[in-house]
Amino acid sequence: MPIEIVTIPCLQDNYAFLIHSPETGKTALVDAPEAAAISSALEERRWSLDAIWITHHHGDHVDGVDTLRAAHRCPVVGAANDAHRLPKLDLEVGDGSIFDFEGHEVRVIDVSGHTVGHIAFHIPDAKAAFTADSLMALGCGRVFEGSFAMMWDGLCKLKELPAHTWIYSGHEYTAANAKFAMTIEPKNSDLVSRVRDVNARRAENAPTVPSLLSEELATNPFLRADSPILKAAVDMRTASDIDVFTEIRRRKDRF
Repeated sequence: MPIEIVTIPCLQDNYAFLIHSPETGKTALVDAPEAAAISSALEERRWSLDAIWITHHHGDHVDGVDTLRAAHRCPVVGAANDAHRLPKLDLEVGDGSIFDFEGHEVRVIDVSGHTVGHIAFHIPDAKAAFTADSLMALGCGRVFEGSFAMMWDGLCKLKELPAHTWIYSGHEYTAANAKFAMTIEPKNSDLVSRVRDVNARRAENAPTVPSLLSEELATNPFLRADSPILKAAVDMRTASDIDVFTEIRRRKDRF
């Protein structure tokens, strides 16, 4: 049976995600910005919580972990490279690690840049990747700890996933990201159409996460730093991919 994924709004603009196996009744959680909203979602569905997977150490992704772990006595999975500043881990993983969730393979991808030790979780069977603050809808996370090269490398790994993959990112930043993207490729017809859809959804307070990777490849300027069309749009036709990415990310930092 296919797994079920539930998006949970948390705090002001964060998302957490429940991954539920109808076949076994087990549920995993990706990130825990706060305990209350997640507990309510579990109680509403009468689901147990059987595992917590952490993408990175920032408080708006881990502050609810210890409360939820104490209430449900569930194991916590996170990056070995980040273990020193994450809540206590029961399973430490790294780039290329594979573990099982109720018969579904979960692949770990190092996507450092926003933080060093940031990981993403890819579930091929579910056509889903949980990318938190690395790849985001129409954007990417700010480079706080790593380097621009690290961030670009992580995004390139995500670019290689099947185009039908749903990207479950960590924040509702899409409308702001859309405004910036239009400053980079205002003539991109796919982007123009997507911005219209994003604005309509947000006007109804509807989430824009998840998004399809195919959409991101066509419209997200941070994934398109290797595109000759985008390079021409920013007048960097002969520049390297990493230089173009760096320029776009710096423009976004100032936007």
